[in-house]
Amino acid sequence: MSGYLTTHVLDTAKGCPAEGIKIALYSVSGNSHRKISETVTNEDGRTDAPILPTEKFKTGTYELIFFCGDYLRATQTGLEDPLFLDQVPIRFGMSEDAHYHVPLLLSPYGYSTYRGS
Repeated sequence: MSGYLTTHVLDTAKGCPAEGIKIALYSVSGNSHRKISETVTNEDGRTDAPILPTEKFKTGTYELIFFCGDYLRATQTGLEDPLFLDQVPIRFGMSEDAHYHVPLLLSPYGYSTYRGS
């Protein structure tokens, strides 16, 4: 099996997928970040294709940055600026040639993630 990376965003406050969130993927080496790709979530809160497809997959340390601010402003009422969560970075390692799925469970005041399947 060849490795690749997928992600999705669920709005846990509203109980639905989070559409329209920009996501950037970076390769991390020490204090250096190199942008690999950028995409936006669809109506199912997922990306239309893997954010890191098989042909670009390499093991190593990566960071996903979820740009949640515009989505939260548009879908939640009563939020004041600055938002508690605007950009959510998740740094993680991929040590084997496999499918990695790193979802974001989002609310205006908290988030969680895990290695999914």
